[in-house]
Amino acid sequence: MDYGISIWANNNFFIDNKKVKLNYKSKPSLVKIVKEIRDGGIRGPILLRFPHLIEKQISLIYENFKSAKDEFDYKGSFNAVYPLKVNQYPNFVKNIVRIGEKYNYGLEAGSKAELLLAMVYNGKNSPITVNGFKDEEMISLGFIAKEMGHNITLTIEGLSELTNIIKINKKRYGQTPNIGLRIRLHSSGIGIWAKSGGINSKFGLTSTELIEAIEMLKKENMMSAFTMIHFHIGSQISEIGPLKKALREAGNIYAQLKKLGASSLNSINLGGGLAIEYSQHKDEIKRNYTLREYANDVTYLLKDISTTKNVKEPNIYIESGRYIAASHAVLVAPVLELFSQEYTQAKLKLKDVNPPLVQELYELYNTINSTYAQEYLHDSIDHMNSLLTLFDLGYIDLIDRSNTEILVNLIIKKAITLLKDKGSKELLQIQDMIQERYLINFSIFQSLPDFWGISQNFPVMPLDRLDEKPTRSASIWDITCDSDGEISYDKNKPLFLHDLDVTKEDYFLGFFLVGAYQEVLGMKHNLFTHPSEATIEINDDGYEIKNIIEAQSIIDIMEDLDYDTKEVVKTLDDKIKNSNLIDNSAKKDILDEINMFLNDNSYLLS
Repeated sequence: MDYGISIWANNNFFIDNKKVKLNYKSKPSLVKIVKEIRDGGIRGPILLRFPHLIEKQISLIYENFKSAKDEFDYKGSFNAVYPLKVNQYPNFVKNIVRIGEKYNYGLEAGSKAELLLAMVYNGKNSPITVNGFKDEEMISLGFIAKEMGHNITLTIEGLSELTNIIKINKKRYGQTPNIGLRIRLHSSGIGIWAKSGGINSKFGLTSTELIEAIEMLKKENMMSAFTMIHFHIGSQISEIGPLKKALREAGNIYAQLKKLGASSLNSINLGGGLAIEYSQHKDEIKRNYTLREYANDVTYLLKDISTTKNVKEPNIYIESGRYIAASHAVLVAPVLELFSQEYTQAKLKLKDVNPPLVQELYELYNTINSTYAQEYLHDSIDHMNSLLTLFDLGYIDLIDRSNTEILVNLIIKKAITLLKDKGSKELLQIQDMIQERYLINFSIFQSLPDFWGISQNFPVMPLDRLDEKPTRSASIWDITCDSDGEISYDKNKPLFLHDLDVTKEDYFLGFFLVGAYQEVLGMKHNLFTHPSEATIEINDDGYEIKNIIEAQSIIDIMEDLDYDTKEVVKTLDDKIKNSNLIDNSAKKDILDEINMFLNDNSYLLS
């Protein structure tokens, strides 16, 4: 079973010698990397970052747009910026700036904090764009960035922002940032994020407001600063049609603004939305276009509109952060427990005389074979339902009930093994009934918040044993005390994992394409925080593990939440010292234990 790796992996990962491996240079296995990190004392979930996958995505975007420009003889330039909101973690941002420097790949900021990061880390010749609502302080920061020498564009979301730019421009030192106007299109995207576009979207100027903005700029003699229009129809645009419609609308607005006297207007910013494929199943594939098609359509349509309207071809900007960030990170977490492991033959407590249906279950278990496996399955489930009714009526006791549960589970396990090569629909239905619960050492709320919040799927698979057919229909449970912390088994998109004994072997699951949004949206539910992370650089001879950052300690998490950690430590110390239940030597040992716990992370030690 390949877990749909040919659908979602984009040739970044492959299966070889029963393991998931990186398809780059020395091609190491993920499980080898993880075990080496764990040998250094790191436990719990581990986030692996792969800089070469950042470089691959950036280079693909620039190469495809260069090819499109060459094919259509497009005169405008191509530019890309990375939206910091997608992932602001330093081990990612610093890599993206370093890798993107040769392309003049820039940064996009949507807040004062992000703008300050862009001012610190953005490449010398790379553009900065600023989106989102802005107060006077944020606009002043934009002016400072311009005064530092940055190529910065402040995108206006409302006329009040333009009023503030005009006011601040009169007070400063003669260096005005480029001004962009965000346009509110009638066109919208598709799927969960469609509301980002359309006439009722949160951001952008209406046609009336655009005309008023032009008049304001003309009145203040600032038309030379107006260089860009910007639109965004939504994240993860799965179909190309809505984008093409939006481009035609934006292209015509661009041409009209040029005719209204916007002579310095030279750029169209498409925003983000370039999709990646998250699906593991062929019948669930969402994206219906390639990067090449995306680049060709954008370039051709803007060329065609410019020719038709007799205006200069605009420079193209895109802000596709998900496409750049998602594939670079893999979350790896160990399985802690299988909840059916309690159902073993050794735990049967059969009596000298058992209820007839229990005795029949025992005989079914001992005589089941491939010929009668399906029939025996049906019989065992019928017997279980009857025995549970007898228990409710008081005719059998708790030991009988326990024997029933164990025997039915053992029969089902045997039947699935015997029928595993038949792949019948009925087998899938049976597996849905007896799905296995895998307890995983991670928090869905922290590491996969989009699964919890918007039902976003992420590819998941074991890192090894891929030469064996998995037979357990799997539900994944995290370690939070919340019933929503579960990826339930879905018979329409089934996940199968291996049977195992966690006391004898390690079994790691990899959660892929988690590099976009998941880290920054992750919440500290139950005070589980960002997992330990490591940057992995692959070379021809092997790999290097760099920048290991262990998950925050409990005391640091408390401090983040504004607890007085000195008070916490002192109170615990005082309560232990004042306890009448233990002697003084034990108190010292307990204080040492408490100190150790406070300075460890919240994840389980596995």
